[in-house]
Amino acid sequence: MNPQSPKRPGLVSGLVGTAKSLFALMISRIELAALEFSEIGSHLLKLLLVCAFSMVALWFALAFWSALVVVLAWDALGYKILLILAVLFTIVAIGAGLYVRSVLRQGRLGLPVTIAELRKDRDALL
Repeated sequence: MNPQSPKRPGLVSGLVGTAKSLFALMISRIELAALEFSEIGSHLLKLLLVCAFSMVALWFALAFWSALVVVLAWDALGYKILLILAVLFTIVAIGAGLYVRSVLRQGRLGLPVTIAELRKDRDALL
């Protein structure tokens, strides 16, 4: 061996370097997940507050409009007006449920960036 030749890193130093890189990768992914969780939290809080306010307003509006319609239509339709209102409110409830389902399917409450990065990491390691 020539004393002037540079030393090559051994197996242990290579494994230590790989372990350091994997640890740094895990830390960066955890930070990314934490950032996305904070965004999800703020979106979820806003969504819950708006939903709560909307539900209270909707309950009052439905109560007053329903009472008005029943009073105005009772002479002409009798008890049938109650059936008509029940069908109408059922259709509205189904529509609202479908809207909520579509919002949830858009992935606004998911972790799309983190999941994509974790998939890339998995593919790179395999």
